[in-house]
Amino acid sequence: MRFFKFPVIYSLIIAALFSIFTNTANAALRIDVTRGNAEPMPIALPDLAGSSVGADIIRVVSADLERSGLFKPINQNSFIEKISTGTVTPRFSDWRQISAAALVTGSVVEGEGGKVKVSFRLWDVYGEEQIAGKEYNTFRSNWRRISHIMADEIYKRLTGEKGYFDSRVVYVSESGPAIKRIKRLAIMDQDGENHKFLTDGKYLVLTPRFSPNSQEILYMSYAGKQPRVFLRDLQTGREESLGNFDGMSFAPRFSNDGSSIVMSIASGGSTQIYRMDLRSRRMSKLTSGNAIDTSPSYSPDGSQIVFNSDRGGSQQIYTMNSDGSGVKRVSFGDGRYGTPVWSPRSDLIAFTKMSGGRFYIGVMRTDGSAERLLTESYLDEGPTWSPNGRVIMFHRQSRGSGGNVRLYSVDVTGSNLREVVTPMGASDPAWSPLLPL
Repeated sequence: MRFFKFPVIYSLIIAALFSIFTNTANAALRIDVTRGNAEPMPIALPDLAGSSVGADIIRVVSADLERSGLFKPINQNSFIEKISTGTVTPRFSDWRQISAAALVTGSVVEGEGGKVKVSFRLWDVYGEEQIAGKEYNTFRSNWRRISHIMADEIYKRLTGEKGYFDSRVVYVSESGPAIKRIKRLAIMDQDGENHKFLTDGKYLVLTPRFSPNSQEILYMSYAGKQPRVFLRDLQTGREESLGNFDGMSFAPRFSNDGSSIVMSIASGGSTQIYRMDLRSRRMSKLTSGNAIDTSPSYSPDGSQIVFNSDRGGSQQIYTMNSDGSGVKRVSFGDGRYGTPVWSPRSDLIAFTKMSGGRFYIGVMRTDGSAERLLTESYLDEGPTWSPNGRVIMFHRQSRGSGGNVRLYSVDVTGSNLREVVTPMGASDPAWSPLLPL
C-alpha cells in the first residue's frame, strides 16, 4: 500500500488491489484518437453500488469522459440490467442491446472515521471480458478527486493515452469595466470545481504558470513600483519577488525539473530572455541584441527553449538550445506569431497567430512544419496544454473594448471546441501536470 499526498487540497491512500487485465482481444475496444472526427464511444456508467456517494462519483466520471469528446455516456434510464453490486459479471447481452461498447461497474464501501473503499471494473461488452479494475482506499471527502483518477484510468484503457482529468488550472479572473478591470489569480480543478481566488485584486496580475510538481506558481504582478515576477507556494500562500531588476520582468516559466526559470526582462529599449537558478538566484542572459525576445517555454526534456521575437522584422517563433545557442526561426506563415508553448509530448508547439485582423490558436511541429490552425475569432490567445498533450486551453475575447473574455478548450485535432465555465471573466490559463499522488 502506498501513501499519496497533495498538500494543497487533500491527502489520500490509494491501493490497486484488483488485477488489470489486457490482451490482444481488447485491441478492438480502442478509440482511434488520431482522427479529428472520431465517433464517441458509447459507454454505460451505472452508479457505484453501496453508498450515495457512488452516484456523485459516476456523475463526475461521466462528465469528464463526455467533455473529452471521445465518449458518449448512455442515459441511465435506458439501462436494462440494474447493477446492485460491483462483484457480479454483467449480462453483456443487456448492454449490447442498448449499444454500449464499454461498461463500468463498481461499489463504494463506507468505513469508520469517514473512510471509504471505492472499487470499479471496466468491461469490454462485445468481448465479454474485464479489461481493467482498481480499488481506492481514501476518505469520503476525497470522492471528487477519486472520480477524476477513475476517469483517467478509463480514458487510458480505452484510448491508449494518459488521461488529464486529475489536474488543475490557474488563470486570471477578470471583473469590472474595461477601464478599471480587476484581475485576480484564481485556481480550480480542470472541470471548474473547487474554485478559489489566490489574490485580492489590489494589484494587476498576469501569466500565471505551474511548477512541475503543481505546488508552486510563477506570475507577473504590478505590486510595488515596477512589474515583477513572483513565486507563490500554493500550500502555504507564501509569495516572494524573484528580484528587483533594471527593467520590467515578465513572462516566466519553470524549467522541466523545476530547478530554474526563464523570463523576459525589458530594459533599455530591448527585451531579453534570462534564466534564473532558483536555489542560487544566479542569472544567465540567454538572448541579446535590440529585439523583443519573450514568451519562453522549455521543451519537455529541458534541452531547448521556444520563444517569440521580432528580431527578423516581425513577431515570429524561434527555438534555441537551453544555453541560448543555436537560435533558429521556425515560423514562416503569413501574419505574426506569439505565446509559443511546447507540448508535453515533445512533438508540437502551440501558438497564437495574428493575421488579417483575426486571431488563431494553432499548432506546428517543432521544426515549424505542418502548421494547423485550430480556432479563429476576434481574439483567441494564450494556449496551454493539458498534461497529456491532447487538449489546448486558451482565452477568447468578444469584440469591443469592453469585450467579455472567457476560457475555451479544443482538441489538438481542432474538434470539440468548448467553453470552460468560470464565475467571472477569465484569461491567461495555465494547465497543471497531473497532480502528484
